[in-house]
Amino acid sequence: MGSEARRRSRERLRQQREKDQRAAARKRGLTVALIAVGVVALVVGVGYVILNLDSSGADYDGGLAPQTLQADGSVVMAEPGAQAPVVEVYADYQCPACRQFELLNGDLLQEKAALGEAIVQFRPVSIFARQPEPISGNSLRAGAAARAAADHGVFVQYNDLLFENQPTEGSEGFTPQQLKELFAETDAPEGAAAGFDERVDAEAETVDRFTGEFLPALTADAVEEFGQDEVAAMPLTDLLDWGADNGHDPSFLEGTYTGETIEATGNAYTRYSGENAFRATPSVYINGELLDNTTTMTVRGLRGAIDDAAPGEVETEPLTDGGGTD
Repeated sequence: MGSEARRRSRERLRQQREKDQRAAARKRGLTVALIAVGVVALVVGVGYVILNLDSSGADYDGGLAPQTLQADGSVVMAEPGAQAPVVEVYADYQCPACRQFELLNGDLLQEKAALGEAIVQFRPVSIFARQPEPISGNSLRAGAAARAAADHGVFVQYNDLLFENQPTEGSEGFTPQQLKELFAETDAPEGAAAGFDERVDAEAETVDRFTGEFLPALTADAVEEFGQDEVAAMPLTDLLDWGADNGHDPSFLEGTYTGETIEATGNAYTRYSGENAFRATPSVYINGELLDNTTTMTVRGLRGAIDDAAPGEVETEPLTDGGGTD
């Protein structure tokens, strides 16, 4: 989505943010009471997840459905001609809940796709791009590396490896060297590592510039103009658009997978509204409808939602040069 389209959506997003903020204000009054309840709910929730493992696609060791890189950087995993629900997965590689989702339901999605019972569209994003280092850098480097892996047809395997090796939140990780070593564990074509490694190094330089110099200066000027609360509520892509007109040129992101990941995140915020609004990761949609957390984070729930859904259609197009296509 281009900057003009995002500008047209801002008024709708502003209204939704105000609604969300009013709801959040009401909820803050209940925080103290909910702390005690939350402890109990955590214990019950863990037990519920464990109980659901027996009905999972966990331990699926069959072949993967073909994976096709899309023009927007997402990846579709599906059997040719499959008539099945479209399951879209928005995830950030630094997000602990996303790791939990992947470890719990990753095999189920692979199994469903291989059986022709689901069309799975992976949509990596970076909701942590504006967090302090090292969280922001970890998120962006991993997102860019996953996109680079898609160029060589091994996105799904690399996606699994990233979540299996996710750094503890707040600790430095997903270094260029580690990202290269994880790629070597995939079954990428012979000779692919050289191109992948070169791309990872270039993206790491872009991420360092973005998190170390560019974003702090841009944010400081935006806060002076709009105030902390309004800037915090802005999608990063809106902040970049404002910066482009106010002395902060983001053109160094053009043509990079770091920039593509940031753009994908902004598109998620503008694509959905109302009850389907994108707010956090993991967010899982079936045929454009957002699943609730209980359904998303339980195997039985996700399997049932897929089985109950009608066939859907992928709204993106494959990358025209065929890159990343099995």
